[in-house]
Amino acid sequence: MQKRWQKVSELTEEEKKLKNYIADEIKCPDMIAEMLVRKNLVEIDKIRSFFNPDFSAVNDPFLFSGMQKAVDRIEQAIKNEESITIFGDYDVDGTTSTALLYLGLQKVGALVDFYIPHRMIDGYGLSNASIDTIKENNTSLIISVDCGISAIEEVDYANSLGMDIIITDHHNPKEELPNAVAIINPKVKDCGYPYKDLAGVGVAYKLLMAVYRHFGYDSNEMVEKYIDLVALGTIADIVPLTDENRAFASIGLKHLEKKNNIGLNSLIDIAGLSQKELNSGDIVFSLAPRINAAGRMGSALRAVELLTAVESSRSKELAEIIERENSLRQQEDQKTFREACEIIEKKYKDMENTPCLIVSSDDWHPGVIGIVASKLVEKYYRPAIMISFHDGIGSGSGRSIHGFDLFEAISSVENYLETFGGHKYAAGLSIVAEYLDIFENKLSKYIGAKITKEQLIPPLKLDMELELFDINDNLLDWLNKFAPFGPGNMRPTFYTKNVTVEGFPYNVGQNHLKIKVIKDGCHLDLIGFNLGDYLPSLKKGSNIDIAYSLDFNTWQGKTTIQGKLKDLRINRLHN
Repeated sequence: MQKRWQKVSELTEEEKKLKNYIADEIKCPDMIAEMLVRKNLVEIDKIRSFFNPDFSAVNDPFLFSGMQKAVDRIEQAIKNEESITIFGDYDVDGTTSTALLYLGLQKVGALVDFYIPHRMIDGYGLSNASIDTIKENNTSLIISVDCGISAIEEVDYANSLGMDIIITDHHNPKEELPNAVAIINPKVKDCGYPYKDLAGVGVAYKLLMAVYRHFGYDSNEMVEKYIDLVALGTIADIVPLTDENRAFASIGLKHLEKKNNIGLNSLIDIAGLSQKELNSGDIVFSLAPRINAAGRMGSALRAVELLTAVESSRSKELAEIIERENSLRQQEDQKTFREACEIIEKKYKDMENTPCLIVSSDDWHPGVIGIVASKLVEKYYRPAIMISFHDGIGSGSGRSIHGFDLFEAISSVENYLETFGGHKYAAGLSIVAEYLDIFENKLSKYIGAKITKEQLIPPLKLDMELELFDINDNLLDWLNKFAPFGPGNMRPTFYTKNVTVEGFPYNVGQNHLKIKVIKDGCHLDLIGFNLGDYLPSLKKGSNIDIAYSLDFNTWQGKTTIQGKLKDLRINRLHN
């Protein structure tokens, strides 16, 4: 699918002066200095802090409006030897949050257990049935992580059974809030916490830091003890890697390499990553899918058990089970994606005038529909909702496109839903089968009225023009100082005009384009993931413009520079 190339504007004269000043001061290439100016990093001390994130970027946890109440209730539970249950979501953010609080609260003497709902049996979030199970274990205090902000009736039910609940969450709240002892969520109205983009694990971590400070355990060793879990959950949840999240991710990735967490070590080994320096991409594309597979194909309790393991033999056994589940998940993904595409091709004959995709089936595994919805968005570039029906009740997952608020759209038709929740770009819902048609009609009309034609063409932000002769190891070393990369701090995308295709392009794997280009005597190898459809239009000698990012690629012990092709434009063909 052709993308909408968005070139950045030229620097102003004042910005050019700042660029030259930065390049002279820190002895970096001009394009690195330009990137810093465009990020509004123009003071040398702030640039150095950006390149070396530390805990100075982290805010006081007691800025959360409900934090003191939460800490006081936890202290009461510890003093009275009450049983505390951590209630988490079944994704990476939820399982890392659960593991973090389970391990961390034990350090201050809490009697603590954990509970993760089963995706197939319990559904998402707090439910009366899960609360009953927790009550049977004599729990008097539940701490929710990465969920709970919409559980108004469920919190009332827990209260009626004599249980208190502390909610830690980062999802968007509705107008009415649950009647919890304390709510810790940066998105709650009038919350004094200045940084709003924490992942669920970031919010749980702030609670643990507040508890540690209250009990006098706020040494650097304790503060950083579980930062590897915070990095894992933060990066996996695709929240902006800015401000605090950048510090968590950067520091946590370094701690991951220290191999302090036995379970994570086993997972890293089985993923074939033990011999490399881990980056955010390794988490997003390798570790996170494996941890998620436990909750998608079986029970996420396995993931928490892995993350809290103390015996290497057990952690290896769990990692092997999760690896098998991930293989099953991949097979289910591929099958479901094929079926969804077949439905779409039959259902939506006029894709140009189709504002969103809503597809359902009685045969889909609820654990994979979120992943497949993301793939549908990538393929068709429309907001997509997939619904898996069982016994007349549908579990749905929605994903959106850049710049369109799917959560707000679904909120407009919430009267036809049993439950829903989520973010601007990702949402979950449940629906009774008889309401599906009216839900689909109303939502499609709402999105059709709100979305623009331009939004339905995927944007590709181009950071700057680059000539092939400027690409070298020194440039890559400087670029990697901007890591960890992710939303809010994406790996820069360059473009080069009028390069010539050298040799014969070919496809590898599942529709990935391999191509080599030359300009001014300089060569660049590129791989374009999911760009194999361009192959019939390319041949040796084709003149093209390319948009790409750069990274080091190590293969069989040899490290070279490789371009990751984002898009291309064919200018002319040579015979």
